[in-house]
This record gives sequence, C-alpha cells and structure tokens, in this order.
Amino acid sequence: MTLEEISNFEKLQTQLRSLHSEISALIKKSSNDALNKFKLKFVNQTISKVNDLLGKKHMPFNNFEQFDENDLPTNSDVTLMLGQYLNCMEKLRADNIRFGDFYWHWLGNEGETDIRTAPPKKIKG
Repeated sequence: MTLEEISNFEKLQTQLRSLHSEISALIKKSSNDALNKFKLKFVNQTISKVNDLLGKKHMPFNNFEQFDENDLPTNSDVTLMLGQYLNCMEKLRADNIRFGDFYWHWLGNEGETDIRTAPPKKIKG
C-alpha cells in the first residue's frame, strides 16, 4: 500500500467504526425503522470510498456497492453491512502489516514503514 492509502485506510476505518457504533445504538430503540436520508448519505459516501480502497478482492459482497436512497434500509440492515465492511477492512489491514522491532508496522510499497499499528485481530496460525 502507498502511504496515502494507509492514511486513507485509517481515516475510513475510523469513520466506519463510528457509523457502526452510532447506528448500532439506534437498533436498541428501533431495529426495523428506516435510516433517514441524512444519515444514509454519509453511510453511502463512506462505503463508496471504502469500496475503492478494498477493491473487488476484499469487498464483502460482489453485488453490493451501496444502499438505495429511494428504498431506505433499516437500521439493522445498515449495521449488518457496516459490520461486514469492518471485517473486510481488518482483513486488508492484516494482509498489509507485520511485526518488527518490537512493534507492528504497516507495509508500504517499499517494505516496512515507520507507521505503527495494532496487532491484527486474528493472527493466522
């Protein structure tokens, strides 16, 4: 990954986590209510950018690109898809980091970078 892609990844992962958290809170009150258009606009903008970053290889579903604004999804539908995207983002991250010099680092196009990161959530055995 390029340094710009790593920076973009970190921003988008944070946005996805925040959206997932906020909409998950709505589920407790009304899981089957439709997400309003204002929130859906931001969800779709974020998903579109994440799709570009993930590429076809890492996208959760080949036939899903974003929600239809004319057919508002439920809070639970949005939470489900955001969770899938978060898992795919973690897979991309795990594929592009390594442990070295006592810390986990991002791998860039030129090899290990100075950008520290957390260990992967699931370490392959």
